Amino acid sequence: MTREEIARELKDRARLAEEIIRKYLPDEDGFGRTVTEAMNYSVLAGGKRLRPILMMETYCLYGGQDSKTAIDADSTSAILPFMAAIEFIHNYSLVHDDLPAMDNDLYRRGKKTTHAVYGAGMATLAGDGLLNLAFETALAAFDLCGSADDTEKVARALRILADKAGINGMVGGQCADLEADQEKRGARTMDELMYIHKHKTAAMIESSLMIGAVLAGASDEDIKRAEEAGEKIGLAFQIRDDILDAREEDGSDASNDKLTWVSVYGEEQAKKDVERLSAEAADLIGNSGDRNGFLYDLIDWMITREL
Repeated sequence: MTREEIARELKDRARLAEEIIRKYLPDEDGFGRTVTEAMNYSVLAGGKRLRPILMMETYCLYGGQDSKTAIDADSTSAILPFMAAIEFIHNYSLVHDDLPAMDNDLYRRGKKTTHAVYGAGMATLAGDGLLNLAFETALAAFDLCGSADDTEKVARALRILADKAGINGMVGGQCADLEADQEKRGARTMDELMYIHKHKTAAMIESSLMIGAVLAGASDEDIKRAEEAGEKIGLAFQIRDDILDAREEDGSDASNDKLTWVSVYGEEQAKKDVERLSAEAADLIGNSGDRNGFLYDLIDWMITREL
């Protein structure tokens, strides 16, 4: 597919993901309506919905289905609540990242951040609410189970979601990144940088691919391959961010003298590493379906994007 075709397909799938996500958002009423307003504001402030799309595409790949016909917002598949749940977790992490005590950002995706609109206290509650809502939503998948086997798949997917979002995953990576930022130094070594990239960025991409594979009934070997592919995609995605930042005259990494893949290896080697990681990720899941499927086009788009 051409980049224009991939972009169109991505927008179509993002619209579907958005429709699914909206089904699980809380009502804005009662004495707690301000926090639900802040939660909904955070989720609906934009974004490409990459994680739920990756989950959907992996689910369809391992199930031998075409996502354009297999999934819609009215489907009774257990994948739907998990697609919403992973986006809620992603957005809670962004709300907390933007707080004054963290990155202190006032704008994200061209809009005011949640704390800039609702205040730091309410934004903190909104992030807490989104994290809890993620698991309330994922638990709704049990209501869609038609057999003991389905129930076992949902339970396994929940364990993955919790593990990759927690201290052994995203939160652990955020901890290391926050400590580095607070000391005004960035990561000291490539081992520390790799830890941050693998946990803060890659863990939730791993989660997306693994949950899609689990719910599709993939083998343990294929689920492990999906996890490894997710790690490589996440690393490639983050290194691409380093490349794009390095190209900007006022890039934040260079201005803060931060250790990055580009600062250590140079842009040309970083580009080669992105291509290598992407190819390795595609190879890991390549035995499970059509290598011309949209999942592979999406991986390519993620690591060659200009934004």
